[in-house]
Parts: sequence; structure tokens; C-alpha cells
Amino acid sequence: MEDEIELKTAPADFRFPTTNQTRHCFTRYIEFHRCTIAKGDESNDCERFAKYYRALCPGEWVEKWNEQRENGTFPGPL
Repeated sequence: MEDEIELKTAPADFRFPTTNQTRHCFTRYIEFHRCTIAKGDESNDCERFAKYYRALCPGEWVEKWNEQRENGTFPGPL
């Protein structure tokens, strides 16, 4: 028999009550990178934030933000 796959998304967050999840996506992306800065890239503690932003954010946005972080032009507070 095949293993069952469990699909999950980011949990509801009271800071983002509307259906537009743009800010929620951006905030989770920032939380992930703040966590990796504080705990290191190898830390598993940050993986939940990575799952959240990957579930919420379009891939094109993440690629753009990653390029901006590499170039030092990312607009968010890291």
C-alpha cells in the first residue's frame, strides 16, 4: 500500500484576518530569515516558518526577495 500524504498549510493567524494573505506571506518570509539569522541555517526550529511562507507566497515573489537579499536591497526588516 502507498503511504498517505498529509497536506497542510500555514495556520490561521489573528494578525491577518482578511482573505488577502500578502502581508501574512511577507511576514512569514521575514520570520523565517530572522530565525535563521538568530539560530543558524542548520537549525530545524526555523523549518515551520519555511513551510508557512512556501505555502503562502508565490514562487516568483520568493525568488525576487532572495535576489534582493543577496544584493542587499531587500525592503524588509531582517
